[in-house]
Amino acid sequence: MAESGAFTIDADWLESRLGTPGLSVLDASWYLPAQKRDARAEYEAAHIPGAIFFDQDAVVDPDSELPHTLPDPATFARLVGSMGVSADDTIVVYDGPGMFSAPRVWWMFRVMGIYQVYVLDGGFDRWKAAGRPVTAEQTKIAPNIFHVDFDPSRVATLDEMKKIVTTGESQIADARPAGRFTGEDPEPRAGVRGGHMPGARSLPASTLSKDGKLLPPEELKKRFDEAGIDLSKPVVTSCGSGITAAVITLALETLGHSANRLYDGSWTEWGGRSDTPVVKGK
Repeated sequence: MAESGAFTIDADWLESRLGTPGLSVLDASWYLPAQKRDARAEYEAAHIPGAIFFDQDAVVDPDSELPHTLPDPATFARLVGSMGVSADDTIVVYDGPGMFSAPRVWWMFRVMGIYQVYVLDGGFDRWKAAGRPVTAEQTKIAPNIFHVDFDPSRVATLDEMKKIVTTGESQIADARPAGRFTGEDPEPRAGVRGGHMPGARSLPASTLSKDGKLLPPEELKKRFDEAGIDLSKPVVTSCGSGITAAVITLALETLGHSANRLYDGSWTEWGGRSDTPVVKGK
């Protein structure tokens, strides 16, 4: 496989294999309200031929009050199977800008025991700008029975985060922009306090890529060093609602760091409560 890295593929590789049996391409674009982009509308207007829209607001735990909560294995299998994806497929996930929301879906598949999943380096915006093939044609779907093998050890819960904050047994890497981490900028969700968990380190997801492509390993290592994160120790990743935390997870795995978990409730859960400690400032 002509990959950019262990978990990413480049546009040339994907374009040369479009339409190949056993290849599933998923548009996992998702945007914050401030970005003023409608992911589904953009997909319907233009997408990579054969791509299926993976709605990150729909493939969630239907009983959770939090956004983007990971669904239980049976729900995930049912929803993904309805998209026509097979557990045996090579799965390529992309988003608009690249390295923003697609890594979340990459992480979801891996948590469910599906490892032949990759993120498209550069994203769809650059794919389209380069004149590569796009279509507005609706992708035909033949539903599959999808099998999963869920690994709960890769997901951190609220109770586990409370323990981590108290004991420091794992490092916490926060993917939100620096202004939200310090509490200087407001949170986009009402009722959520600004600031960060005690002991957390700021590592904005946007600093781990350039032009929609994941940075080379040596530059990724530098970003972790600058954030004060020791790659020889466990790490929990967090963000606003569990989306961009996966960009840090992807960077960690690329560097060979497997002792990591993602805090699924992330800051919406922690900052939205009154019984959790919050720190402001750097």
